[in-house]
Amino acid sequence: MTTVADATMDWLLETALAPDADDEVIRPLYEAAARCELMLPCCAECDLPLELDQQVCDRCGCQQRHWVPVEPIGVVHSSTLMHRREAGLVRAEHPYPIVDVELTSGHRIVMTTAAPCHSAPPIGAAVRIGYRRLGHVAIPAIDTWEDNT
Repeated sequence: MTTVADATMDWLLETALAPDADDEVIRPLYEAAARCELMLPCCAECDLPLELDQQVCDRCGCQQRHWVPVEPIGVVHSSTLMHRREAGLVRAEHPYPIVDVELTSGHRIVMTTAAPCHSAPPIGAAVRIGYRRLGHVAIPAIDTWEDNT
């Protein structure tokens, strides 16, 4: 299993594309990821899983949220191989996976893999979330998958 401490340079992107880990909207995600934990937002009123940048609950309209630890496992909802080379930004020389994962918590998160991979996990594959490092920021990424289709 890949841990954040194992990573030295991201396999996919150049360091200049590292997210702002101090952005107060999603800071808890990055703080938890640095500890190899996955935390995601839920509605403070009804506990509905929220998108990372979602500010208003779709169920009850509450504008408050709280961050909860979630199991780092889920199922592939959709996936594709991205064919993009952009010198100075994208380091990958081959197509790479972009995957929409539905976690057991009910959250959905789009990510790539923790290590280079020339194929995308199939829809329905069970995945375990690990981390990759982009600059000084730990980012959730698919660590392993099992094709259950």
